[in-house]
Amino acid sequence: MSEFKQELVRYPATRITEVAKALSGDLRVRILETLGDRSMSVGQLAEALGVAQPTITINVQMLEQAGLIASTPGANREKLCSVTCRSIMIELPVKPGDGLHRMEDIHMPIGMFSGCRVQPPCGMASKDGSQIGSIDDPRVFYMPERTEASLLWFSGAGSVEYYFANPIPPGVPLEELRLKAELCSEVHSFRMDWPSDISVYMNDLHVGTWTSPGDFGDRKGKLTPERWFHGTEYGSLTEWKVTKEGSFINGAPGSGTTIHQLGLHYLQPIRVRFEVSESAANKGGLNLFGAGFGDYPHDIVLSFVRSSER
Repeated sequence: MSEFKQELVRYPATRITEVAKALSGDLRVRILETLGDRSMSVGQLAEALGVAQPTITINVQMLEQAGLIASTPGANREKLCSVTCRSIMIELPVKPGDGLHRMEDIHMPIGMFSGCRVQPPCGMASKDGSQIGSIDDPRVFYMPERTEASLLWFSGAGSVEYYFANPIPPGVPLEELRLKAELCSEVHSFRMDWPSDISVYMNDLHVGTWTSPGDFGDRKGKLTPERWFHGTEYGSLTEWKVTKEGSFINGAPGSGTTIHQLGLHYLQPIRVRFEVSESAANKGGLNLFGAGFGDYPHDIVLSFVRSSER
């Protein structure tokens, strides 16, 4: 019998979706059946079930993430898999928000903007470092291929706007909204001393302006593809936060905009706009980095933080 086996594992309401997804596939149920009280390697599971090993690996990972399978190193560096329990008990939600984590994140690919205002020099690049469409052609920002972008840029003044769904149901108090993005200024090639005043607006209300000190290209970005050689390499991870008291940029005071003033509604999107204003003191453009570029392995992240007072 597996040393990991427990009689019963209790899952809170916040993990219903995760566990349900793990158990929703026939192959994953068959993996659990095959393991039973034994420990087996991925290769042994593949042979027993007559399924390709990469497919078994992917499905085992889903079961591991849900806590239904545990793995330990075996002989010859094989991963031995075991079922963690005999039974599970899932707690059902009893009031709005019980099925949500205290912080819910929405990851938005940078090419999924809903509106833009750009001027050349401008452009976009995909995750492998290849340019999307023609460089310095604003029409690229309206092409279907834009959804594959992992880097976008424009010079001078301009903006890109994203629509985020609201996952928080009515009646659930929200404590904070946090927006994280990796960005920097934009100039031909790069300049470490090229400031740009980059503002964030939520539902057309000013949250705060961060002044990027430059367009960063003095080293290779940690995730930037090798074939990319156009100067800009990485950005600065910047956080805008809106609370009940006001807004903040990297912990420093931003504008006076509060969560209440945003007028959030469950059935209405939250509009987030990155903008370099025509009236800005530093109209130094913008580079916005996605998961495959720069130093950080994620796109734009909007986090919804529920109140701890439930």
